[in-house]
Amino acid sequence: MADDREQGTTLQPKFDAAGLVTAVATDHATGELLMLAHMNAEALARTIESGEAWFFSRSRGRLWKKGESSGHVLSVREMRIDCDQDAIWLKVAPAGPACHTGERSCFYRRIEGGRLVRDEG
Repeated sequence: MADDREQGTTLQPKFDAAGLVTAVATDHATGELLMLAHMNAEALARTIESGEAWFFSRSRGRLWKKGESSGHVLSVREMRIDCDQDAIWLKVAPAGPACHTGERSCFYRRIEGGRLVRDEG
């Protein structure tokens, strides 16, 4: 029921046709946007259970824990879901860079005049 999903207190994620919801992670201390990824039901359950961010990799077709190889885990401080429950917001304490490139945030470039400009510092 839409009313319950949109205004109730029951967690009822609205997964897309691929079984995923969009998830964004921000730094709980600064509010900086760190990354965007996707979660399936198992990733969401593991995140809730463990307090560390888990995602589903569309390119690898598998579940992965952020930081499983780098050690740069995202410790979840708060989780929110949007009004129609099809997007998750993780407020996290990052244990290092969030981006696999080594950048603090995956959003380290601006689009200016059709070109990408790397942030300084």
